[in-house]
Amino acid sequence: MTTGQPSPQFGVNVNPAADDIQDSFERTRIADEHRLDLIAVQDHPYNRNFLETWTLLSVLGARTAHVRLVTNVANIPLRPPAMLAKMAATLDVLTGGRLELGLGAGAYWQGIAAYGGPQRSPGESFNAFKDALHIIRGMLDRAGGSFTYAGEFYQVRGARPGPVPAHDIPLWIGALGPKMLHLTGELADGWLVSQSYVPTERLPEMNARIDEGAESAGRSPHAIRRGYNLMGAIDASGRVQVEAGIAGPVAQWVDEIVRFYRECQMDTFVFWPTAGDELQQVNIFAQEVVPAVQEALR
Repeated sequence: MTTGQPSPQFGVNVNPAADDIQDSFERTRIADEHRLDLIAVQDHPYNRNFLETWTLLSVLGARTAHVRLVTNVANIPLRPPAMLAKMAATLDVLTGGRLELGLGAGAYWQGIAAYGGPQRSPGESFNAFKDALHIIRGMLDRAGGSFTYAGEFYQVRGARPGPVPAHDIPLWIGALGPKMLHLTGELADGWLVSQSYVPTERLPEMNARIDEGAESAGRSPHAIRRGYNLMGAIDASGRVQVEAGIAGPVAQWVDEIVRFYRECQMDTFVFWPTAGDELQQVNIFAQEVVPAVQEALR
């Protein structure tokens, strides 16, 4: 294990599709029973076939006892930051300290605008996200007191944050651009991206920008976890094809995850099956892949 690097964590993507709710429940049950670290739910409210993420997470939190819940990642332009902080604190209290908050600046602007949200330029998107991050962090840290923040896009004036979260809620950022990566290092607890958007060869450069941001803020780069949504299929037959990600047997998945941890600075791995019998693969990930990776990294 790399000196100073956080211990590996493992999670499962939970599909918010409204036409297969039982699959969401089953994936969550498997993750909880096998004591995985996380279940992650994407947040695209403008997708007509998706359940609303926060409502789904609340139900999943009530059905579990161990696994932590993370937004992968919350759509800031459609979720006012002060209210999102209150929502996060509330769900953290209700689940006994099992919420982690993934945050994104927005991507599909046409869908965001269709739902009454703004349509921002890249520069506006970054500045609005930075405002939101300061407000969310401030509201969570000052629960029980008073908080004011005057940003360009978001403001709170003498807000009374609360309830007090059950634990310090980690903030993950879905960052891709240089300024967002630097901001992640400055202010966040974790970086959460998908293998389909960030191939392995880009990880060193992007991690270096996070490290620079951390060092500029007087933080250790090891204070920021690095999360990787791993798309693909666990398949021993060689017949399942995927557009991006990993397709292969358990041993291949184990080797790849160990390499990502040892060579690419990544430490949190969220399995996101994209082909084949996805529920069976979630079982295999929890029962075979995760224990084998943990053993290899001891």
